Amino acid sequence: MSSLPPALDFAKAEEEICSNWTAEETFKTQQDLGKERGDEEFTFYDGPPFATGLPHYGHILAGTIKDVVTRYAVMSGKQVERRAGWDCHGLPVEYEIDQKLNITHRDQVLEMGIDKYNATCRSIVTRYTKEWESTVTRLGRWIDFENDYKTMDPTFMESVWWVFKTLFEKGLVYQGYKVMPFSTACGTPLSNFEAGLNYKDVRDPAVVVSFPLLEEENVNFIAWTTTPWTLPSNLALCVHPTMEYVKVLDKKSGKTYIMAKNRMAQMYPIMNNKKKWKPKMADELFEIQATLPGSELVGKKYTPIFDFFANTPESENYFRVLSDTYVTDDAGTGIVHQAPAFGEDDYRVCLAHNVIKKGQEIPCPVDSNGVFTEAVPPVKGEHVKKADPTLIALIKENGRLVQKDNLDHSYPFCWRSDTPLIYKAVPSWFVKVEEIRDKIVKNNNETYWVPSAVKEGRFHNWLTDARDWAVSRNRFWGTPIPIWASEDMSEIVCIGSIAELKELSGVEVDDLHRETVDSVTIPSKKNPGTVLRRIDEVFDCWFESGSMPYAQKHYPFENKEKFEKGFPADFIAEGLDQTRGWFYTLMVLSTALFDKPAFKNLIVNGLVLAGDGKKMAKRLKNYPDPILVISKYGADALRMYLINSPVVRAESLKFQEGGVLGVVKEVFLPLYNAFRFFLQNVERWEGRGNKFVPDIEKVRGTKNPTDIWISAATQGLIKFVHEEMKAYRLYTVMPALVTFVTQLTNWYVRLNRDRLKGLEGEDADAEAETGLQVLYDVLLDVTVIMAPFTPFITEYFYQHLRKLQPSYKDAADGGKSNPVMAGKSDSVHFLPLPTYDETRLNQDAVEAMEALQTIVELGRNVREKRNISLRTPVKNVVVILRNPSANVIEGITGSLKGYILSELNAWDFTVIPKEEEHQWVTLSLQPDFAKLGKKLGKKMKAVKAAVTALSHVEAVACMEKGSLVVEEVTIDAKTELISKLAFSKEGDHWESTPNQEGDVVVAVDCTQDEAILAAGKSRELINHIQQLRKSAGLDLTDIVEVFFQEEGITSTESAVALNVSLFENKFRGSVPLPKNLAPEWSVVIRSDSVEVGGSKVDVFICRPAVSARDGLDELTASFLSTVDPSQVQEGQVLSCVIDGKDHSLEEGKDFWVSASKKAAALKSVSWM
Repeated sequence: MSSLPPALDFAKAEEEICSNWTAEETFKTQQDLGKERGDEEFTFYDGPPFATGLPHYGHILAGTIKDVVTRYAVMSGKQVERRAGWDCHGLPVEYEIDQKLNITHRDQVLEMGIDKYNATCRSIVTRYTKEWESTVTRLGRWIDFENDYKTMDPTFMESVWWVFKTLFEKGLVYQGYKVMPFSTACGTPLSNFEAGLNYKDVRDPAVVVSFPLLEEENVNFIAWTTTPWTLPSNLALCVHPTMEYVKVLDKKSGKTYIMAKNRMAQMYPIMNNKKKWKPKMADELFEIQATLPGSELVGKKYTPIFDFFANTPESENYFRVLSDTYVTDDAGTGIVHQAPAFGEDDYRVCLAHNVIKKGQEIPCPVDSNGVFTEAVPPVKGEHVKKADPTLIALIKENGRLVQKDNLDHSYPFCWRSDTPLIYKAVPSWFVKVEEIRDKIVKNNNETYWVPSAVKEGRFHNWLTDARDWAVSRNRFWGTPIPIWASEDMSEIVCIGSIAELKELSGVEVDDLHRETVDSVTIPSKKNPGTVLRRIDEVFDCWFESGSMPYAQKHYPFENKEKFEKGFPADFIAEGLDQTRGWFYTLMVLSTALFDKPAFKNLIVNGLVLAGDGKKMAKRLKNYPDPILVISKYGADALRMYLINSPVVRAESLKFQEGGVLGVVKEVFLPLYNAFRFFLQNVERWEGRGNKFVPDIEKVRGTKNPTDIWISAATQGLIKFVHEEMKAYRLYTVMPALVTFVTQLTNWYVRLNRDRLKGLEGEDADAEAETGLQVLYDVLLDVTVIMAPFTPFITEYFYQHLRKLQPSYKDAADGGKSNPVMAGKSDSVHFLPLPTYDETRLNQDAVEAMEALQTIVELGRNVREKRNISLRTPVKNVVVILRNPSANVIEGITGSLKGYILSELNAWDFTVIPKEEEHQWVTLSLQPDFAKLGKKLGKKMKAVKAAVTALSHVEAVACMEKGSLVVEEVTIDAKTELISKLAFSKEGDHWESTPNQEGDVVVAVDCTQDEAILAAGKSRELINHIQQLRKSAGLDLTDIVEVFFQEEGITSTESAVALNVSLFENKFRGSVPLPKNLAPEWSVVIRSDSVEVGGSKVDVFICRPAVSARDGLDELTASFLSTVDPSQVQEGQVLSCVIDGKDHSLEEGKDFWVSASKKAAALKSVSWM
């Protein structure tokens, strides 16, 4: 144990533990032990990530949260199946292949062959699974990679078919023609929630164009748009039926325009400037010729901007004014141009007014790659976003451009290709979400979210406005939608399994991808001799991930009973972005299938941003590589940093590498030092012939107040962790663990250092053992309770702590078996989490210790104010506490008083009784303006004056009464007044400071007389001696003699003279002596020139040596120089023969066992 390094390389130690876990199959053993015990099952769903990229901090964060909760569940007596899963289909994969093969159009895929294209996709989907496994394992996350699932597995895909068929049979599936967010880079529509995943601020052209009325010359409707590329497809204009519109003569151009009255500022921006705009200015700019409601404009026809669709059979219904209440007057002109192929509302309004008809093709001159077709010759072959300048130039050339500007606004981008989306009418297959929306909302209300605000706000709002979900994609690499239909769609069959497909087609397949099933036909039952063919589309990959609870188990084809028993899941966790993604699809499908939520408990994490607050991006190189961070500081440090941050309560975290280092320095190093200190002192204690065996009864029986306190604090921590983890509040658990580590290392260990070393008390060995028993109990409890959070350091601690347990002898045969127990069991992760012992919870001890810590910290602050070193004692520390409990007073004036005196290096400590408070402090009161603002109103000033004018006696009486009436208003003294104590004792020798709450004041008598200064110098000398011992590599039990030498003044000797007992207590009866009192044969082990009280002093630590009386002949003295003083008893007579003569030398007469003994006996120095 003594071989533990002074500073542990945490990352290197973790790597060794990781290797051991792998070699010993520790994770598998943990799972097997739970199954063998028949532990209750705890269901966890892990959302499948794409393995086409490497894991980033977002994955690490979510993975850590999942690992903490599932480890906690297992150590709480649950079985948790933790399977890795991979999202293999969809846009992320296809987009990468398209980039690799330079595919820009779906026709290229068909030419290449779907089989070859899909084979290429298949080749990359698991490209990084090994890297994922390596990173996730190194992070300390336990998850089963061997028994993983993939969304491209036939079993998974078959369950997806079952899900869809079930929805189909429930009447929740339909085919529709809908304007949807469309990715031109990926050539496929996206769902509304996908469109909401990636908004960016962009600058788009914003134009106002004119539409001349056919019936009235020189009169024009004007419409504003930020998508000029949609103008070639314009089929109508829309007004609000009740909004006021004006016919305005524009005096500059001489043209007459029709627009909403409230939107005239679009044409005349100066109207928006309230300071500059004057009504009389209107005469120079325009003349309002008529005012009319929008309803009177309906039906009026106009000349289209372009005539690309003006001469078709359907065009007789085009180019007229429609009305709908979706039109607003918050932007534009109050008249909206309608291109039903590119706008959801446009499509709906045009359909309602018979501009277009269901089943009829609508003008759409843009292909699936966002490129104009030959229908618009001037921009044929151009991408819509690049065609704007050309089209604007044409509009201007035709005299139809009224205004041109730019607009900065937020715009949706494709979440995969990072290119701007357009809205485009496409035929799609839909799930009827709107029909079951109320059920989804109801089921969501049954779930528990952390934080709840996301559930009640963002997610609830999304659900209440949920639209039908387009689940089809016009792509290739995905689960084919299992619909076989006749060419005219009059006969449709939905397949729900491989067996059903074989039954209806006669073909048995072992794979369900397009290259396999597209060629399978089903004989028609309606029209014998014809066949049904599979439709072209595949499922949106979100449909697959939403089906994950069923498909990972191949439900209902296998594991039926097991799945149904564990559904809904006990727990899931992902990032905030999944409120419109995975959380949503899970809830929709579970409601549609079973009318249940898919999960019971959910933790939502926020986003991990770069240190500058921007999104992490490889191209910006604005974040450190997570692998390098782990290899530098360790995974535990990264885990603790992440889950002890706002990101665990769905807020953003600006990642700082220094924060990870901070965890190492502020938490792990102090904890390791305390752990190492414990083991060193156990070894030291056992070196005295003892055997350390953990004994809980000795822990319970301790009378030491700090033992009682740290035990109570540990039990309180255990209770708190269980309460908060049951509520999934990781963000409260981690701060509590960090605080406890500080309490343990900064307070308990420091206060008990000498005691634990066996240097304190009459029965030092017994005191040391009691302290070591308590510290062992605390370290073991904390090690186990922290194991789910920091799995590596706790394993490291446990492997050392277990060796002290009697059951450790059974580890060789039973380390991997039930029953599990500390010592025998091979891993801390096999153990059950400790449960708190109510009998050891002690609020009195905790409160008394809190008071001690406050007093000590304030006392140090006072010393700093007067620049008094802690080595210099102070005469008296006085504390005034506002309404302390009896147990606090009893604690700090009784059993804890010695600790306060020691920590503050004070000679006396006084708690001022209540009846004498007025002699030391003044109590002042002030209104709590935040709480009293509304209540007092205009009386605030008078109330403030009255309250602040109260004397100490009056303020005390007010607080004791509990209320105060001022200006006929009753004020609650406890909740509506702020009370503060201020030191008021006269005398320059007093220095004081209050705590932040104003209910504790500590004052110190700073008088510096000769005795005080001498004691300070003595402590300085003791510190230098300790440093010399340490640099010499001496152990606490090693005895030395100390000598000092100073030139001229003798301030050090004077200090030692006044503090002999201090040195005797510290150095087991040995007192530093002037160097001239050292025997000439004294061997110097270490020496140094140091400063004591500002003077230069040479200090020597020497091997123990007997000291001879003066005048002894040289040969006899030479003999004594060989005597080991540790072998000589008091008064012992030594016999020797020198030059043939017998000599008898008596200890205490002819020699002494140390220079100190000689000095004391002969009064060589007056102060011995």
